Amino acid sequence: MRSMRPLAAALLLPPLLSGCAFGAYISPLTPLERAANGTYEGIGVGGTGRVPYRMTLTVQEREGRATGVITNLESRKAYAASGPFKRSATGGALELGLYENGDKHRGNLHATLTGTKISGVLRTVLLGRELLGYTIELNQVPEGVPPTAPAVSVPATP
Repeated sequence: MRSMRPLAAALLLPPLLSGCAFGAYISPLTPLERAANGTYEGIGVGGTGRVPYRMTLTVQEREGRATGVITNLESRKAYAASGPFKRSATGGALELGLYENGDKHRGNLHATLTGTKISGVLRTVLLGRELLGYTIELNQVPEGVPPTAPAVSVPATP
């Protein structure tokens, strides 16, 4: 009978230990990810004037990555964005490459994420070199508030 006790204890141990996890919830998102992920809108100012932009951003803090889509609301062109994210005390740094149709490198975004604001420089890329730069300021659109409609040019004469 003595030999049965260690066996019984070994058989009961896994169900007892698994019971410790019932009700435990570990969020898949960090607090920074919950605060930073979302839609941002704002203006880029550069050599061609003021350009409205919208960006959807997803930060993956644990992996040190960020992905998203940035749309030029004037030309209605959208670019896939991806690159490293480096955490800082107030948010983080974004170094995103912008790609048209998923494979044509069209720009780079060098920016900081602080609270609900992304600010930095968006530079166009031609033949592998950064050229024209836009100072960009984007503010997070609060959840539940629809993004603004794209800018539509209205003819001066009817």
